[in-house]
Amino acid sequence: MTFTFGFPWAFLLLIPLALLVGWRVTRERKLLAPVIAASSELWAGVRATWRVRLRFVPPLLRALALTALVVAVARPQSGRTYDVTEGEGIDIVLALDISGSMSALDFEPHDRLQVAKATIRRFIEGRKVDRIGLVLFAGKAFTQAPLTLDYGMILQFLDRAEVGLIDDGTAIGMALVTATNRLRDSTAKSKVVVLLTDGDNNAGQVDPRTAANLAAGVGVRVHTIGVGSNGPVYVPVKDPLLGRRLVRQNFKLDEETLRAIADETGGDYFRATDAASLARVFERIDTMEKSPYEIKTFTDFTERYPIPLALAFAFALAEILLAGTVFRRVF
Repeated sequence: MTFTFGFPWAFLLLIPLALLVGWRVTRERKLLAPVIAASSELWAGVRATWRVRLRFVPPLLRALALTALVVAVARPQSGRTYDVTEGEGIDIVLALDISGSMSALDFEPHDRLQVAKATIRRFIEGRKVDRIGLVLFAGKAFTQAPLTLDYGMILQFLDRAEVGLIDDGTAIGMALVTATNRLRDSTAKSKVVVLLTDGDNNAGQVDPRTAANLAAGVGVRVHTIGVGSNGPVYVPVKDPLLGRRLVRQNFKLDEETLRAIADETGGDYFRATDAASLARVFERIDTMEKSPYEIKTFTDFTERYPIPLALAFAFALAEILLAGTVFRRVF
């Protein structure tokens, strides 16, 4: 909330007002001094009434009325400030692998998927004018969220991404085709897919390189990210006899194909072996795929002068009523 005055120079009127009040007080004291002196002996010992003690109230109300009137003339205003972001954004589709291997625990203290989701969240929160979509894939691929500027909705869908949501497998080619279809009719100056996986293509009807050729044909640039440490990793499994337990497994990451996809489409391939390196990858992509934008700040003001104006009227009315009744002078 912002508070300001439309005509702050109006407060200069308080200076002559203060001088006028001071002059009136001094004048009345001079006029009453002989009367007070002559009657001091006569009224010695007589206790002053409450009317005498409160005789300053009418002049005070008059001063308050004039002060409130000056505040009204100064046009007090309250307003709310809001930002409007202007710029030509780019369209980005995030393709996230949620296959079983993404539950591997080599990205301590969480598994690969949880770390990837947290990193992607920060990436999305750093955007301002770019439309973002989300594709999830394992044995199949589907659009979890279409291109949108509603980042809150995207983040909600991202939170719901879990291993087991789709039949297991790694359909990289289908994921890329699905993401490309989301961008096919885009009119953005730049169309980008960020594909994150920890495996090799073992499902789906489309070969990854064919999908890359399709993406390049419609002007889509693909950045690929291969995640996972080298060597065997612990993966939680559900055993019907022993319950949940950890098993060491080896997962194959097809870096050659991921690099070929990036090269075909004019993108880059990145390797992330832990949480820190994955964060650096998205920071790099964030820098590479940044669209210029401008934030304009506006304030919507509401006039508040009726409040001091009403107070001025109330004070003036009270002064008139009291001066003509309770504090009426007879001389």
